[in-house]
Amino acid sequence: MTREISQIKVLIVDDSPVIRNIVRNILERDIEINVVGEAEDPLEARELIKKLNPDVLTLDVEMPKMDGITFLANLMRLRPMPVVMLSTLTTKGADVTLQALELGAVDFIGKPTDASLLTQNANFAQILTEKVKQAAKVDQKSFQLSSRLNKSDSESKLPFTGCSRANHLIAIGASTGGNEAIKNLLSVMPENSPAIVITQHIPKIFSERFAKRLDAECAIQVQEARHGQKIKAGNAYIAPGDMHLKIELKGGNLFCLLDDSEPVNRHKPAVDVLFESLIPVADNVQAVLLTGMGKDGAIGMLALKKAGAKTIIQDQSSSLVWGMPGAAYKLSAHYVALPLMDIANDLLNYAALDRQQMKDELNAYA
Repeated sequence: MTREISQIKVLIVDDSPVIRNIVRNILERDIEINVVGEAEDPLEARELIKKLNPDVLTLDVEMPKMDGITFLANLMRLRPMPVVMLSTLTTKGADVTLQALELGAVDFIGKPTDASLLTQNANFAQILTEKVKQAAKVDQKSFQLSSRLNKSDSESKLPFTGCSRANHLIAIGASTGGNEAIKNLLSVMPENSPAIVITQHIPKIFSERFAKRLDAECAIQVQEARHGQKIKAGNAYIAPGDMHLKIELKGGNLFCLLDDSEPVNRHKPAVDVLFESLIPVADNVQAVLLTGMGKDGAIGMLALKKAGAKTIIQDQSSSLVWGMPGAAYKLSAHYVALPLMDIANDLLNYAALDRQQMKDELNAYA
């Protein structure tokens, strides 16, 4: 859900004047961005929002006078707007950030505990600018409504008679907005669901906490993938935030392989790496691209489609950011584009088919 604006008005909310100055200097290098103000706490931010009417907020998760979560909850209730969280790369920071995404923050970026390191990190500057510009395109009010509708329709587990084929696998790729999209999808999967492997663009400390939060809320078992781990039905495996996840068929079983090679499409883990590893078993795979910035996964999805996999993209109206699924759409890498709330049911229906029925369904899309 996007909207078009001219120069992006940004309000920086952080209790550290050093961080505020660094963020301002980074953002003002881009001619499309105008930093209209700074606030050192949520109470000051509340008044500046009324006065300056910013398009995007950057928000530190740990704030004085009113914590960032309480402020964000009030903001999303009273004046929904795009928020990019600045999060410390700690366990506490990860938990607070995941909670912020649940409340409606568009995205987050991790920052080291030593602020001086930010001035030396060109990658941080580039990613922050990209995330702010992408967030400005989100129609937050419409997306909040859509998200509530998705959640209200996905409270109970879907019925599933079971897979008719061994080693049937669902592979999911996501980025911006993906945390909540993945949670909504997995939350309706029954405990006898086909095995699921997931690559989400997320830092290491966040991937571990994300897996634990999902495991507590889902009927299937959710865990961070381990090297050499056997893949079993009823389980979901999330790529660690600092390793590529690949899948290997060995001795009639599928296994997780973790790869410490260079980033692909600037990401590690990368969706393309996961998808391309599945080409040898593609005729028993369903590949899904959910909301996300960029194009990671599109080429891998096209290769899987050509090799016999069923490929699904989240449709534009239900995506926070239609970058990755949109890139796959442009390549015709998908068989079908579906609203988020319909993807789980489609996956389970296809998983229950025998091989001939699978072929018939894919031929029907052609």
